[in-house]
Amino acid sequence: MFNLENYHLKSLSFSESLSSKETAYFKDKTTRLELKKKQVLFKEGSFSKGVYIVRKGKIKIYKSNPQGTESIVYIYKKGDYFGYRPLLAEDPNPVSAAAIDNSVITFLPKEFFMALINKSDSLARKILINLSKEFSVWINKMTVFTQYSVKERIALSLLILNKVYQNGEDKKVVISINRDDFASFVGTAKESLVRNLRHFKDEKIISSQGTKIIVLKPNELHAYLL
Repeated sequence: MFNLENYHLKSLSFSESLSSKETAYFKDKTTRLELKKKQVLFKEGSFSKGVYIVRKGKIKIYKSNPQGTESIVYIYKKGDYFGYRPLLAEDPNPVSAAAIDNSVITFLPKEFFMALINKSDSLARKILINLSKEFSVWINKMTVFTQYSVKERIALSLLILNKVYQNGEDKKVVISINRDDFASFVGTAKESLVRNLRHFKDEKIISSQGTKIIVLKPNELHAYLL
């Protein structure tokens, strides 16, 4: 049985692990970053300066080959946090990060994040759990994408993005992503993506207008993956 949860990260709440004193410390040490659409947050090979928590918008995590072609590993949404893995490992960032749309980020510098980890056992446990889940999601996505056809990868990507763009207050999920980024997420040429999206639209599995897509029949997308 296909399980979508293996390909979608549910970040555990960062702040819920903190005591009232630690929460006050956290709020005092964080800064607000506003990113314009397509603005790069950090580049592959740089060293992590701290932890980033998404407050608004979407952030893509991607790798680039020597020719400059992007491959999107994952897309973070509101409530997700990242940047801690290379920081804890003292390794350079294995990926780059950039805003898919206008975004707001809460940034906690390295020294204050490490101080919080040392103070809060519950936060340390939560970071460890989140790290494990994130690694599994990334590996699952990369593994299955090498085995699936382009159409199957697009079907799975639509289901993943339907989760990423889900808003708890609105039952209708609108996936808003340009075709270049979508193709990079799937790992295919834009022309192939557009052709397959047209097929799904003709079959009334999705509806689309411009860069916006609505999944109408998720069960039929699941059927491609069984």
